[in-house]
Amino acid sequence: MKTKILKIDPLDFDEKDLIEACNVIKSGGLVAFPTETVYGLGASAFKENAVDNIFKVKGRAKDNPLIVHVDSFEKLLEIAEVDEKYFEAINKLTPGPVTFVLKQKVNLPKNVTAGLKTVGVRIPAHPVARKLCKCAGLIAAPSANLSGKPSPTDSQAVIEDLFGKIDFIIDAGSSEFGLESTIIDLTSEIPIILRPGPITIEQLESIFGKVEIPQFVIDASSVENPKAPGMKYRHYAPEKPVYRFNEVQREKVIKKAISENGVFICPEEHKKFYPDDRIMILGKLSEPYSIAQNLFKVLREFDRSNFKVAFIEAFEEKGILLSVMNRLKKASVEVEL
Repeated sequence: MKTKILKIDPLDFDEKDLIEACNVIKSGGLVAFPTETVYGLGASAFKENAVDNIFKVKGRAKDNPLIVHVDSFEKLLEIAEVDEKYFEAINKLTPGPVTFVLKQKVNLPKNVTAGLKTVGVRIPAHPVARKLCKCAGLIAAPSANLSGKPSPTDSQAVIEDLFGKIDFIIDAGSSEFGLESTIIDLTSEIPIILRPGPITIEQLESIFGKVEIPQFVIDASSVENPKAPGMKYRHYAPEKPVYRFNEVQREKVIKKAISENGVFICPEEHKKFYPDDRIMILGKLSEPYSIAQNLFKVLREFDRSNFKVAFIEAFEEKGILLSVMNRLKKASVEVEL
């Protein structure tokens, strides 16, 4: 398949620039497009065969539901049932990097929802994503990568994984947040966090009041019947091994890394602890969102490097760094010394 790439300025474009990509989706093709979280791989949410091609191209398990992207709160209400008590909270959080799990109001193809009666719906803030949804209608989209690999935060990562396998790639630069959307289940009496993300648990508590945080979110462990992406399968991992460790293990891990041609992935503030020639900078602890933004990009850089193994020191699980650790726990294993 020949993949077309369209480079676009997200701050200076016209709707007509997206007509070709829009028509690809309407005709049953696949389009990789930018969002403020990561790049998505989109198909028309009402075309079962097109959605099925997402699973084939990615190598994605069929019981892993997709997120439906819409351009407005009104469109969200057309496809999902929302308790009126949540209207104000949803409008505060959208458009933005958050997905709501809701009861279906329309019958979407079973491969979109993994046969569940619920659906994950998101109103992206990225201007290109919003305009594409407005033009093409409901778009079912997971991240635009091969399943299991680090999610793509720029078009180069999409090209690495999917060039020649999909119809169209919209290149609009790097994603703002670099982590997939926060997912919150609003079908229960108390909102339930299904996946932490750019909207932190602390922020959600300030809006919803009490929220439930299941143990599988903290442990990043699997659940048998996932209601949302990222709940069951190993995700976000480079092809080469990644080990996480804690501060008290640092000295022993340095010796292990030197003997095994390893590299340390660390924040700017911690580079003083490690050999200069074995460091990849992740961001700054003083700017924790920079760590989230760079996580998947650095994991991909590690895969392209000459190092054989990576070591990353665990972060304190607060704010956005809880979301970072959720991804790292799925992408790595604890070091054995």
